[in-house]
This record gives sequence, C-alpha cells and structure tokens, in this order.
Amino acid sequence: MISYDEFSKLDIKIGTIISAEKIEGTDKLLKLEIDLGNEKRQLVAGIAEMYLPKDLIGKQIPILTNLEPKKLKGVESQGMILAADVGGKPVLLHPEKEVPPGSIVK
Repeated sequence: MISYDEFSKLDIKIGTIISAEKIEGTDKLLKLEIDLGNEKRQLVAGIAEMYLPKDLIGKQIPILTNLEPKKLKGVESQGMILAADVGGKPVLLHPEKEVPPGSIVK
C-alpha cells in the first residue's frame, strides 16, 4: 500500500504519439516521439512485438512524465508509457475521446 501523498507525486499526462520507429538491434523496443502539449518528449517502449510503428501515429496514451530519464540500447527515454499487462503482453490504454495533449490524469 502507498499513501495518497506518494501517489500524488506521479505526474501522469496524456500524450499524442507523433512518430514511432523500431530501435535497431532489438525485437521489443520502439522509439516514440510524444506531444505533451507544451513540450515534446522521446520515449522508449517495449511494445514492438504487439504494435507496428505506423499504427501508433496519432494515438493518445498516458505517460508518466516525472520518471528519471534512462538510456535503453543507447536511446534516452524521458518518461514511461502506461499500459495494461495481459498475459505478459502490453495493451495500450487510450482516453475514451480525444483530449488536448498534456491533459493531466488524476
């Protein structure tokens, strides 16, 4: 269990995927460029086995934006997408209707 104060430290926003490409030398990783309204961020996500890059463009997804940056296969990830885990496979989450990029998830 975590406290509400701990949960409130998470900065989750809706981002719109504006570009996606496979990271060479990996089967699972995609490099995503995300529009968060007032900024664009690069993220690395382990979703390449389930999603084609071309099918992700324009999709809106929740992003954990205040996660410490990390390099994966030499590519910096500046946040983390949030997805459901179904049998060890990622399933992306989407708002019910389109929202402005950068909308806060509470």
